[in-house]
Amino acid sequence: MEKKKIAILGAGESGTGAAILAKKQGFEVFLSDLSEIKQNYKNMLNSHGIEWEEKKHTGQKILDACEVVKSPGIPDKVPIVKLVKAAGIPVISEIEFAGRYTNAKTICITGSNGKTTTTLLTYHILKHAGLNVGLAGNVGKSFALQVAEDSFDYYVLELSSFQLDNMYDYRADIAVIMNITPDHLDRYDYTMQNYVDAKLRILQNQTAADCFIYWAGDPILDAEIEKKRPTARLYPFSETKGKGVKAYAENKEICILLSEENKFIMDQDLLALTGTHNLYNSLAAGIAAKVLDISDEKLREALHDFSGVEHRMERVARVKGVEYINDSKATNVNSCWYALQSIQTPVVLILGGVDKGNDYTEINPLVQDKVKALIFLGTDNSKLHAFFNDSVVGIIEDASSMDEAVSIAYRVAGQGDTVLLSPCSASFDLFKNYEDRGEQFKTCVRAL
Repeated sequence: MEKKKIAILGAGESGTGAAILAKKQGFEVFLSDLSEIKQNYKNMLNSHGIEWEEKKHTGQKILDACEVVKSPGIPDKVPIVKLVKAAGIPVISEIEFAGRYTNAKTICITGSNGKTTTTLLTYHILKHAGLNVGLAGNVGKSFALQVAEDSFDYYVLELSSFQLDNMYDYRADIAVIMNITPDHLDRYDYTMQNYVDAKLRILQNQTAADCFIYWAGDPILDAEIEKKRPTARLYPFSETKGKGVKAYAENKEICILLSEENKFIMDQDLLALTGTHNLYNSLAAGIAAKVLDISDEKLREALHDFSGVEHRMERVARVKGVEYINDSKATNVNSCWYALQSIQTPVVLILGGVDKGNDYTEINPLVQDKVKALIFLGTDNSKLHAFFNDSVVGIIEDASSMDEAVSIAYRVAGQGDTVLLSPCSASFDLFKNYEDRGEQFKTCVRAL
């Protein structure tokens, strides 16, 4: 019998993992990437005898496939994806593909902000409790690669809207939505509902046996839940106690109340993560842990000793009485809002980069209240100037490199201030990615 052919678009972590799993499942595999493939991925593909090409797409080889697995970074509007769809060939995500070949329970986490921290915290709790658990999606190794090579009983998956876009039959045992605020609108025709619909795909196929954990204070989520009426068991969390809320803070304690008999309480001061946004992250991860019957003792220990996420409200150094914080992972406006809201000192704010359809109205009150200086770091800062020039009383300067931005911050910040890199934007104009941006910030700060 002739082998079924499968084509993979993109040879990063996601695509390479999908190719290896497809090969293991007996498919004839062809992988194609329009960019140059990194050497480590070439080595992995070669070691499994997988045919690949780089810097081009050979249409006929791709259109011969019965199915195409598309890496999340590739938009639907690129020519090769349009050709595949026109030919009636199904286009799916790596997560959809890998999910077919594992019976492990999955905890799937999405949200415009907080999903990485919540994912890593949930994984930390489960691992600390002794569960056989893998970490995948936007973090860790490829989900497909782990399904091919490991045998985990649980997976904690961070899922972006791009990964959710091409998921159809996949089902999350526990779905978590931290929040939904404007992000990636350039990918969604600048239409918020398109982005919202992508995020809500995490609930598709859930049954009454599954769980849905979400922030009860999100107006978009509240409206969507009212509209969609999810069949899964609902576990809302909130900053304060309220009707139906399963996790909240009260009297300097966090409470997770799945039932009258199943109540977890912990001093809020003992949480490793501080700030309102991190309270939400801890509550969401805590609910997931209790749904999975993690003991109170193990949960308490894990919430106390978690070390946090690099490039997310990461304290870098204190120089001449000024605190420097790296929040390079804040690639949208709402992330910056959380950062500003958690800081109680005057702020020198470094922001800017590739605009994704940003509306800065959300942070404007906090900027006016807390920010003494704005430093715009990007190749085109015209939109930032147009918004902030008339509304901010204070210093506004431009920088064309991280070194220049940190030098300006050092000059204008005074003792007791905080210099915050929280860009609200993607990094691709001046940096390789947000990690590169954060690393450059840390290097420059440490050189002061």
